[in-house]
Amino acid sequence: MSSTHILKLPARMGLAEVKPLIAELRETSSQDVEIDSTDVTHLGTLCIQALIAAARAHKASGTTFSFATSGDAFTQQLALLGLTTELVQGGLE
Repeated sequence: MSSTHILKLPARMGLAEVKPLIAELRETSSQDVEIDSTDVTHLGTLCIQALIAAARAHKASGTTFSFATSGDAFTQQLALLGLTTELVQGGLE
């Protein structure tokens, strides 16, 4: 059984954070992942795309990808794009 990895997102999720985010998501691709977005104050679309791609990869591999806790700013910025944490963690399906 795989262990659950808690991924705490930084306050700023912009262009500079995309590569480190993707690297960490790849490292944990065989584990269940819980995202903690409570500190996020800025959410860029490339980071959202990376999270959606990771959710799809986890779904395909049979591991869990979920948002353990979501901050208000994170949720509001997703909503501005017509998204929810449920849509993102489901890979938009």
